[in-house]
Amino acid sequence: MSATRVETIPPIGRDEARRLATTEYERVVAQLRTLGPDDWAAPTVCPGWDVRAMAGHTVGMMGDFTSLRRMMRRMLSAARAAKRAGGAVVDSMTAQQVAEQADLSTATLIERAAETGPRAARWRASTPSLLRRMPMKETVGGVPETWRLAYLFDVVLTRDPWMHRTDIACATGRAPELTAAHDGRIVADVVGEWARRHGRPCTIVLTGAAGGHYVAGDGGEHHELDAIEFCRTISGRATGAGLLTQEVPF
Repeated sequence: MSATRVETIPPIGRDEARRLATTEYERVVAQLRTLGPDDWAAPTVCPGWDVRAMAGHTVGMMGDFTSLRRMMRRMLSAARAAKRAGGAVVDSMTAQQVAEQADLSTATLIERAAETGPRAARWRASTPSLLRRMPMKETVGGVPETWRLAYLFDVVLTRDPWMHRTDIACATGRAPELTAAHDGRIVADVVGEWARRHGRPCTIVLTGAAGGHYVAGDGGEHHELDAIEFCRTISGRATGAGLLTQEVPF
């Protein structure tokens, strides 16, 4: 396997972001359709969420990003709830999403995902440049950051269902669908951001269908692990050592 220099990994632009989002939402629906009655109640790595709650969050997040009105309504509602609770806005947002889908049958939830996913992918890619340049505050690894909304629309909102798809796979023991063209591209983008964030030389060999061989600088740490394990580690879902303690948003 030839090594890819991390600085040559291209950023994800609008058109590619739409394709990745469309495919990821399709895979979420396909995964949910494979679940049996017992799978929905399986606990996940996210505290307090079983598979059913995680699916509710995922479908709710899709719906929140199908129009500017829906996005702003959610953000304002979550901000008010977070202020009352004294917690993070994202926690209030996800709690609201789970609660709003809780009374749906699993069949209806899946059909809502199938209907909403394509609309979310289209809207995210069609947002005007002025909106995409707007800043937003977030915290990564306990450190406050300022993002542009374009990063949320093009990158994070696809990483989120992708990571939850691996959460559901871990919870149910059902292997997720993985391909180099889709999952490998998402992982490569994660590797590039991870390398930029820590800024240190390293070599990382990621195995599996979504894997690859990546090099940053000369020398430094060497890590070899499964591509999904790598992403789950730097998302904070597992404990890493050395440069694997550098978190990346999902």
